[in-house]
Amino acid sequence: MDYLSEILPSLLSGLGITFKIFFLTVSGSLPIGIFASFGLRSKVILFRFLLNIYVWLMRGTPLLLQLIFVFYGLPMIGLTFNRYEAALFAFILNYAAYFAEIFRGGIQSIPIGQYEAAKVLHLSKLQTIQKVILPQVFKIVLPSIGNEVVNLVKDSSLIYVLGLSDLLRAGKVAMSRDVSLVPMIAVGIIYLLFIGLLTLLVKRIESHYSYYK
Repeated sequence: MDYLSEILPSLLSGLGITFKIFFLTVSGSLPIGIFASFGLRSKVILFRFLLNIYVWLMRGTPLLLQLIFVFYGLPMIGLTFNRYEAALFAFILNYAAYFAEIFRGGIQSIPIGQYEAAKVLHLSKLQTIQKVILPQVFKIVLPSIGNEVVNLVKDSSLIYVLGLSDLLRAGKVAMSRDVSLVPMIAVGIIYLLFIGLLTLLVKRIESHYSYYK
């Protein structure tokens, strides 16, 4: 127990970085993903084509490669980020592409009659999206969103390649320094608790949106 109390502050400090990346990625990628999902159905061919290319690139290449490209590659063309900004930028772009595809599938599953009913009620396009379409879409896509959110917790460990002191890096440093597996076991337990709490939260949100079932 004494050893755990000794390494816990560094692990919690690393958890803070992991949580910030997680929270800001979700906060940034969800709105972008929702916007892009409607753009992928746009009647403007060039706009739709560019968005499809973006989604294809983000989903077709590893997130690790994207992190390396943003931090080490973009400075070659004059775009420089610090380590934290590079990680956040890459994560948001990557997860926004996945969310865009998820929401597009949800939007396509909404019957055309819903749009026609909104027109009869004289709702604007924005009101139709906010009050009719999105509540139903959220219910449909929540399980998929929940899976991606859990994946994000695990993917956040990839920021170690940029030298950021996240939870996994803090555990690896303590393990190497003390020649002990205890830090990595503690890291695993923290990840499990984090994911467990997220799973409960997603289920609560699903229960809320069951009203729209």
